[in-house]
Amino acid sequence: MTIQKFPDYETLSQRTAEHMVAVINQKPDALICVTSGDTPTETYHRFAALVQAGHADISRCTFVGLDEWVGFTPSDAGSCTNYLFRDLFIPLELPSEQIYIFDATSNDLEAECARIDTLIDSHGGLDLMLVGMGMNGHIGLNEPGTPFTLGCHVGDLAESTVTVGQKYFEKETTLTQGITLGLRHLTGAHDAIMLVSGEKKAATLREALTGPVTEELPASIVQTGSNIRVWFDEPAGQLL
Repeated sequence: MTIQKFPDYETLSQRTAEHMVAVINQKPDALICVTSGDTPTETYHRFAALVQAGHADISRCTFVGLDEWVGFTPSDAGSCTNYLFRDLFIPLELPSEQIYIFDATSNDLEAECARIDTLIDSHGGLDLMLVGMGMNGHIGLNEPGTPFTLGCHVGDLAESTVTVGQKYFEKETTLTQGITLGLRHLTGAHDAIMLVSGEKKAATLREALTGPVTEELPASIVQTGSNIRVWFDEPAGQLL
């Protein structure tokens, strides 16, 4: 694990976008996992601008969506994938063959997990994995108590995740389960970044970086990975 604090959210976003470009320039057929949510939004805007300006050729890259609420589709406003299309895939004009996302409405979610596991394993792991950190320390929808060794899986959502998740929807929405990449994909990635922004994440970030490594705090797994960068802005790192 390496850690780096940036003075503000804008600098954090710019540096992450530039790192994405660097990874692709080094490996033009990179397999990249992207996360949704508020934290990476500006990173994606800046990355798209860099690509459009000719700083990277993404024509051979493959992008994998990190997770999704079970029962939701990319067309559902508030779904994880809807945000990825809005902030990244559409601005990049990515063709469908370069996008791998969970079908969270499938009648066979285990097969969906196997499909994404197989994609990642066939590439020898992800070349870059971007993740955020939830208020309860979850990564993706790997909730507290999730074994570190799991690959893609379906899990029940923590109450705090259900509560926070409502902000993505215009009206009260029933959220019960998530389908997500597992933490073995994080430790197995060639390069990974956990992005954290905002003072509300400060206490959890401090615990994840300085407390015991435990499945009860999924983000603490970053302490075990030499491939994992933890990048955060000044407000998120104020307790470190």
